[in-house]
Amino acid sequence: MKKFFRMDELGTTYSREFIGGLTTFLSMAYILVVNPLTLSLESVPDLPDAMRMDYGAVFTATALAAAIGSIIMGLLAKYPIGLAPGMGLNAFFAYTVILTYGIPWQTALTGVLFSGLIFIILTLTGLRETIINAIPAELKYAVSAGIGLFITFVGFQNAGIIVNDDAVLVGLGDLSAGPTLLAIFGLIVTVIMMAKGISGGIFYGMLVTAVVGMIFGLVALPEKIVSGVPSVAPTFGVALENIFQTPGEVFTLQMLVIVLTFLFVDFFDTAGTLVGVANQAGLMKDNKLPRAGKALFADSCATVAGALLGTSTTTSYVESSAGVAAGARTGLAAVVTGIFFLLSLFFFPLLSVITSHVTAPAIIIVGVLMVSSLGKIDWSKFEIAVPAFLTIITMPLAYSIATGIAMGFIFYPITMIVKGRSKEIHPIMYLLFVVFVLYFIFLK
Repeated sequence: MKKFFRMDELGTTYSREFIGGLTTFLSMAYILVVNPLTLSLESVPDLPDAMRMDYGAVFTATALAAAIGSIIMGLLAKYPIGLAPGMGLNAFFAYTVILTYGIPWQTALTGVLFSGLIFIILTLTGLRETIINAIPAELKYAVSAGIGLFITFVGFQNAGIIVNDDAVLVGLGDLSAGPTLLAIFGLIVTVIMMAKGISGGIFYGMLVTAVVGMIFGLVALPEKIVSGVPSVAPTFGVALENIFQTPGEVFTLQMLVIVLTFLFVDFFDTAGTLVGVANQAGLMKDNKLPRAGKALFADSCATVAGALLGTSTTTSYVESSAGVAAGARTGLAAVVTGIFFLLSLFFFPLLSVITSHVTAPAIIIVGVLMVSSLGKIDWSKFEIAVPAFLTIITMPLAYSIATGIAMGFIFYPITMIVKGRSKEIHPIMYLLFVVFVLYFIFLK
């Protein structure tokens, strides 16, 4: 095993890899609660049951997808990077595709499956480099920041801090309400832990908030700690079956835009995470990422597996940097992370009592981390600032990640051409311009 993972060459040990893998798991574990709550639209009242995904099935699908993705990453690409259904992507899946567009979750899962299969093809053919190079860095940063603002907005809503206001669209909620006070307490605790640099601060903050909620009767006490694994039957294989059962809902322009959004966000989020974590671990060589193709292949396989099981896009987690900071250097740490996700399947009763007010602080903090990419955008150049800003601001205001991406990709060629920089625009950007114009024309 030491030889397989090149442990001696990288100067690491079994204990360091185990601790690193556990640290990564603890840093990511919040997704086991947040993802089922998000995909089941738990925070949205008065919805038909048909629009909600089964909470228990999504919990199992989340844990299994994370385990499969992390273990494949560890064994194939040999990087200390954990995978799980991505934040932002799950919000797009639930709040934009299902809630705003009214697309059934079964069809949305098919979209995730298609994006994963396309990702595999792009990885195997080497086209990923062409597409990555075609899209300007500023728009990549803008997408990340925009998603950060979007999920932060969702977190504030789930906490009851921001509510609907017919006069001005949104306003401040009742901060004296018990559940909202609990969310504010959780946010303060989580901020303190993160500021102190505590590994797994998001998870521990959620844990402390849940315990305090139980003490004050705001969170139900679990009936038991350990149980059997919830059935994944309500969601298993639905993504594949839906292609043949409702082809009219699957093969549409709107679905194409949704697939492209899933693909785009996962594509660049994964690339950024891989480069960032590998650089932190000292695994970069000549400013290049060794085994990048295998890492991207592992990520895309995890997305396909997750879609078939019944969850939104599975992607590499930047929280893996916590495990690297704890000493992880090889794929063994990712395998350890995957094993802990498998073990978590048996703790469903303990995790299922967590409410959206408890998870809201975690969502808000992840949003803060994503918005940090704002500093990498050159705001002094108007032709760059306009599409970047419209991408960022449209996502929360239109309550749609896809619409934000569309706005930015439409205005980028316009501002660049007017500025006399048309030669810097890759032909692929013109193709995306046409796709997103058609998106707005035929969306309704």
